Amino acid sequence: MTDEKIRRINELAHIAKARELTPEELEERTRLRQEYIQEFRRGTIELLENTYIQTPDGKKHKLPRKGELPKA
Repeated sequence: MTDEKIRRINELAHIAKARELTPEELEERTRLRQEYIQEFRRGTIELLENTYIQTPDGKKHKLPRKGELPKA
């Protein structure tokens, strides 16, 4: 997400504190927030998929997905 879009999200948040947003502003805010959340989730998933756990014996194991049993 670009810095410009993040600035716009923050700008809309400040406007919402001062007055009620117009329907167009509400739609824009919703769209930008959804885009931000999607990018956050994508980045978090990518980070977790590249995370390894090192056991005391020195072996490294890939972090299992939620609901998966760790490999022994």
